[in-house]
Amino acid sequence: MIGLLNVYKPRNITSTQVVTRVKHLVNGEKVGHLGTLDPLAEGVLVIAIGKATKLFDLFLTKKKSYIATFRFGEQTDTLDLEGKVVKTSLNIPSENQLRQVIKEFIGKIMQTPPIFSAINVGGKRAYDLARVGKEISLKPVEREIFEFELQNKIDEKTYQFLITCSSGTYIRAVARDLAERCNTACTMIELKRIKCGDFDYKDSVEYNNLSLENIKQSLVLVQNSVNSVPKVEISESEYKKLRDGKLLKIKGTKQEEHYFVMCNSTCVGLAKLRKDNTFKVEIYFV
Repeated sequence: MIGLLNVYKPRNITSTQVVTRVKHLVNGEKVGHLGTLDPLAEGVLVIAIGKATKLFDLFLTKKKSYIATFRFGEQTDTLDLEGKVVKTSLNIPSENQLRQVIKEFIGKIMQTPPIFSAINVGGKRAYDLARVGKEISLKPVEREIFEFELQNKIDEKTYQFLITCSSGTYIRAVARDLAERCNTACTMIELKRIKCGDFDYKDSVEYNNLSLENIKQSLVLVQNSVNSVPKVEISESEYKKLRDGKLLKIKGTKQEEHYFVMCNSTCVGLAKLRKDNTFKVEIYFV
């Protein structure tokens, strides 16, 4: 079995638990997820089965969209509801103020990851060091926010936002940085991932409804997993040349980053078109 599965992960379930359940249902096939979700978050978790797990690097560049709920007036050490309150403020930003400030986040930003994160620090996870009180200094990294909209005012302290961003962006850190710009404190209290690459939550399979039957019905073929990656059809003789390690020029191709290579309507691999217009297959699926 090879393909990708769009699972809706509920709150209070880890991404690893989803992977474990799918692996059990598909009788021990290799299974992995293409971008983790924190236990308190819910929404789209893309699960790769079989050799589709090799698409991880391709998904690192894909946009992700979230509905995030921020509560102003207090901030926890984890920046979400799992932590303890470490900062409070009576300064609650207005709706108009927030609409103006969030405009400053659109585009490329430098973001310092939360200390309670899975980043590797000297061979250990940052959250393990933070839990035992170790001082941690994490370097800012470049991320990009494509969309940041205030969607709903829930109450005087709580607002809901739509955020579309590059992979690796910490929404909890967005809440922290937004609060700093508004001279207040803030904690993310809910997070829902509504889109990951081309996978939308409306098309997802509920975690509690997972079965071998609906996995087979919902499995997305690798060549249909990333709409921005074009397909190219080759003959059996051309495929044999590629498997023999020979470089191949294919008519009708343009200078794209990647191509899904098809042979007899089966996706045989993911190839990169080199500057000399020859193909190099990076991942074989058969």
